[in-house]
Amino acid sequence: MKKYKIIDLFAGIGGIRRGYELTGRFENVLSAEIDKHACKAYKYIYGDDPFNDVTSNNFKELVSKIDYDVLLAGFPCQAFSIAGLKSGFEDKTRGTLFFDIAKILEITKPKAFMLENVEGLLKHKKGQTFQVMAETLDFLGYKIVGVDKKENLLSSEFLTNSENIVRTPKNFGIPQKRARVFIMGFRKKDIPENYVFPKLPVSNELRIYKDLNDLLDKDVEAKYYLSESYLNTLKEHKKRHKSNKSGFGYVVVNDEINPIANTIMATGGSGKERNLIRQYKADYDGIKISSKKDVLNSEGIRYMTPLEWGRLQGFVNYAFIDENGVDKFKLPDSISNTQRYKLFGNSVCIPVIKSMAQYMVERLDCFYGEE
Repeated sequence: MKKYKIIDLFAGIGGIRRGYELTGRFENVLSAEIDKHACKAYKYIYGDDPFNDVTSNNFKELVSKIDYDVLLAGFPCQAFSIAGLKSGFEDKTRGTLFFDIAKILEITKPKAFMLENVEGLLKHKKGQTFQVMAETLDFLGYKIVGVDKKENLLSSEFLTNSENIVRTPKNFGIPQKRARVFIMGFRKKDIPENYVFPKLPVSNELRIYKDLNDLLDKDVEAKYYLSESYLNTLKEHKKRHKSNKSGFGYVVVNDEINPIANTIMATGGSGKERNLIRQYKADYDGIKISSKKDVLNSEGIRYMTPLEWGRLQGFVNYAFIDENGVDKFKLPDSISNTQRYKLFGNSVCIPVIKSMAQYMVERLDCFYGEE
């Protein structure tokens, strides 16, 4: 069957790429990432060196010479300045990473794209950021799935809601609440007249885990357990902020029935307290280890491990299992735990991406003919 060629921008450790590859219908031809730890991991996993700077003119010239079909990017969100001449997308988006994506779309005009970002993008700058993005992509000749264009006398408004373009891993077989925006677009000139796009997938049939408890390691090293003093600090901190309706403070996520993890964060270390685990081990109760200033807590409260974060993103125990059922995923031994948390936290949930890729390939086959 025909394979569509993809480019993987802001690649991280290749979660979006892998989700597309798992369909068997996409082939990666170019990657771009500048974080040294992500580049090391990416090269180790895929054998490709992704070190390229999306913002550079050299990279844009390189992409202009690449034959590809689909642009993929899980890019950081930045505020746009709406001031200026307002003479086109360059004036509105210059200085942001989205500008570089838009410029590449303008230069190369691929058949389709998928951009992934945080759920808050829809409300960022009171919705102005999303409006600028949608207006830009429309100007460049693309129809965004789940977004309607409303023409006004002097301008256009782009209408959508979270039900249309926000998806969450807990509905795709992974017990995590990591809601993300998926902006998927296709070249308008290739879409059949009166074609109605189905909704983006809202779930899949995958059931790897019953709940969060099902993916936890059974025997975790003592270094992951909180000290008694630090746990008390977290409790006091939460008590002082108990009126904060955003739920500020630590959370022991598996205290609930059928637990689901909160969003794991790209910051790595500073977000781990939102996903603490209660897993009592008598051998660790009240002991002192060299990495802690105090004895370990007596409640069995610990951090999740990087390996557990890898499961929450579908890298471990899903995306790299070979035909014999052996999980081949591994990060280089030289990458520290601190960086592992960041790499997984900055990535995507692969089962969700695979469902998006399956949706995309069905549209591409419809528009261009399956071979």
